[in-house]
Amino acid sequence: MQDTGYVNLEIRNKIAIITFYHIKSNSLPSDLLEKLANTIEEAGNNSEIKVIILQSYGEKSFCAGASFDELININDFDTGKKFFMGFANVINAIRKAPKFVITKIQGKAVGGGVGIIAASDYAMAYKESSIKLSEFSLGIGPFVIGPAVERKIGKTAFSQMSIDTEWRDSNWAFSRGLYSKIFDTIEELNEFVHSFAEKSANLSIDATYELKKMFWKDTVDWDILLEKQAEISGRLVLSEFTKKYFEQFKQK
Repeated sequence: MQDTGYVNLEIRNKIAIITFYHIKSNSLPSDLLEKLANTIEEAGNNSEIKVIILQSYGEKSFCAGASFDELININDFDTGKKFFMGFANVINAIRKAPKFVITKIQGKAVGGGVGIIAASDYAMAYKESSIKLSEFSLGIGPFVIGPAVERKIGKTAFSQMSIDTEWRDSNWAFSRGLYSKIFDTIEELNEFVHSFAEKSANLSIDATYELKKMFWKDTVDWDILLEKQAEISGRLVLSEFTKKYFEQFKQK
């Protein structure tokens, strides 16, 4: 296991298992986001693969969002836009994959991690997997992941999460449609995800592709839309408010 993190692809019985890891609560710096997007695209284009499982390593955190260490060192617009395009590329890779992406959530998710879950075609979670969008407290906002989250849970719930940057529990996420199922133990979660993937892998890949096109039919402009959203975040991360927040954080 690399201290800097990794993205791993395992193919097993027509199922792609994509696992990501970072030592800091599975946060995702730019290099891992790029690798994750490319790996999802690779699995989507592999004719031997019928379904994709997306998961992270460990038990306490599914994904802490973008790398904070990288975020606080952004000093110009181009770097900021490129940074925020990381999650845009992952979301679009999931959207474009001609196979269902099943995400297993075994722990907490923040910011971009919530965006990955929302972009997934089917998400299953351990009961302790709470969620929150923390971007507004930094003076930014969940602009890049916003279209995916709003599409999944609706404008009202998304607005509440964006403004009130507190934790929501798994029951809240389930009731809003972010989680498809929740489980009392991680063992039950693991067992069901793999049995569900095995069943899905034996169903019609042509029907899967047509269903996925139908589910995502109103998102053909997302390559352009999410880039524009990344530009908003890239501008706001340079604001006086956000720079002051980062300076106070460094002094703690």
